[in-house]
Amino acid sequence: MKSIFPTIKIAVFICMMSGILTNDFCNAQDSTSAGVNDNSGHPYIQWKSQYPDHKVGEVKVNTIKRIYNFLVQKDKESGISRPVAIVGKTPSSFWVLDQGAQTMYEVGRKKAERPKAFKKKENYFTSLVDVCEMPDGELLFTDSRLNKVYRFNKEEKKLVEFNDTNQLMQPTGIAYSPVTDEVWVVETGAHRIAVFNSAGQLIKRIGSRGNDTGQFNFPTSICIDKSGDVYIVDAMNFRIQILNKKGGYVTAFGEAGDFSGSFARPKGIATDTYGNIYVSDALFHVVQIFDRAGNFLYSFGKQGREKQEFWMPSGIYIDSKNYIYVADSYNSRVQVFQLINGS
Repeated sequence: MKSIFPTIKIAVFICMMSGILTNDFCNAQDSTSAGVNDNSGHPYIQWKSQYPDHKVGEVKVNTIKRIYNFLVQKDKESGISRPVAIVGKTPSSFWVLDQGAQTMYEVGRKKAERPKAFKKKENYFTSLVDVCEMPDGELLFTDSRLNKVYRFNKEEKKLVEFNDTNQLMQPTGIAYSPVTDEVWVVETGAHRIAVFNSAGQLIKRIGSRGNDTGQFNFPTSICIDKSGDVYIVDAMNFRIQILNKKGGYVTAFGEAGDFSGSFARPKGIATDTYGNIYVSDALFHVVQIFDRAGNFLYSFGKQGREKQEFWMPSGIYIDSKNYIYVADSYNSRVQVFQLINGS
């Protein structure tokens, strides 16, 4: 039986070129404009920077090249192709997982460099999805086609498998819990979560397929806050589920729709230091923000290629100073924002 993936890619290409992957969601938002300080003392999202720092014209000219890289997944040494996940320390220093270039980049002030370990022929990755950082600075990342999690030691420049004894089914999202010293891995293909200790030994699995509490339907992204609570994008149930540090169900929110607070293609998830929940939606081309109870607060972004605009955003990461890093996937860039006066 012939693969359907070439047909799907052609369809996506046609949609991208014709612009039919747009909707009126952003026009319906009652949101705070990113980067605008109204001096009212209310919280707002401020645009800070982007990498690469393309001029507007350059971004538009490179559209065909970005689509080509998506179709053929061509390796790029010259810069970011299709970023999907980020781990950041400062807006001028962060790590980017690049699905288009099938590698990871360390981004500095002026350029993105690929670590030597990722240049070896034996280290070939077909579908990089997510990355998280361990307390010792090591990076863990997933490959959903190879069905593996890898450990990258930045200091020793070594890259090895995190776990080579337990078979994973399409691992995607990954997060480290500072409370339990555990690594939580989303198994999208099995509709469950695998929990490992920091040495890579399987502790337990959580969930099964369904739409009841504690069940999942193609879960994808995950994040864990400083208290150990776990936030999971239950993608095809169009909701966010929150679990406690032991994996017990806490609450859930969200539904499919085209209005504020609903989801179409939820991708990345992160929390700020105030406990607000950020969800990027690839089809809406926005980042939506909720409180812990699931109440919609506001959103930022809209479809486009200018600053403060997105084209199918995916991964999102928030650091301890509330800098917000968004993988603006099909604009081939990472945009950095900051929450100001957030409470």
